[in-house]
Amino acid sequence: MSTLEIKNLHVSVNTEEGEKPILKGVDLTVNSGEVHAIMGPNGSGKSTLAYSIAGHPKYKITDGTVTLDGQDILEMTVDERARAGLFLAMQYPVEVPGVSVANFLRAAKTALDGEAPKLRTWVKDVNSALERLNLDPTFGQRSVNEGFSGGEKKRHEIAQLELLNPKFAVLDETDSGLDIDALKVVSDGVNRYTAQGDRGLLLITHYTRILRYIKPDFVHVFVAGKVAESGGQELAERLEAEGYDRYLKAAV
Repeated sequence: MSTLEIKNLHVSVNTEEGEKPILKGVDLTVNSGEVHAIMGPNGSGKSTLAYSIAGHPKYKITDGTVTLDGQDILEMTVDERARAGLFLAMQYPVEVPGVSVANFLRAAKTALDGEAPKLRTWVKDVNSALERLNLDPTFGQRSVNEGFSGGEKKRHEIAQLELLNPKFAVLDETDSGLDIDALKVVSDGVNRYTAQGDRGLLLITHYTRILRYIKPDFVHVFVAGKVAESGGQELAERLEAEGYDRYLKAAV
């Protein structure tokens, strides 16, 4: 069993007014085979948590630890974190003009494995992944995220998830901007990933909508830079009915 463990994590960002603390002591443990949902209002620090785990240089770790199977990932470069088994699906995937989806995926797989995948089987794997996500095979020839619709960007992120198959995946608001059909397709892809039984998922979202299709084992309410409460699916249902007001008032 693998474990992603976050202890007392404090993170700041530099602003025009100086250094601003965003995360204020996050404690969270995700084991392989578990699905954790993080829910919270805008500005609560959910995306900061995702990017800090992945190693974005904008975010400064001021205290705490993040370990993967006992290894300190905060000391790793971004590519080392990926090779250790971490994956981030971004809320706003960036465009990479001139680099085709097919070449990007093969380069990523080669970097993770240390050797290039066999071309014949890899092309078959890529086409199968794209087909499962309702993406045409010609999608592989398009430049990464250039001119993609919101749904195409998110489905491409899940194609990466399926093909790279990390130990732990962090999905940052993968449901944002998706219509109901695209949401079901994306959710099916995530469920195929977790169905392996030995993969861990940290799903960041504002809404319970995606949790109708991806069933979390644990739900965490994230407010003012830390976990305010944890529970099961029933906590998500309560948030749907009551919102975040009582947590926001308690955080003042």
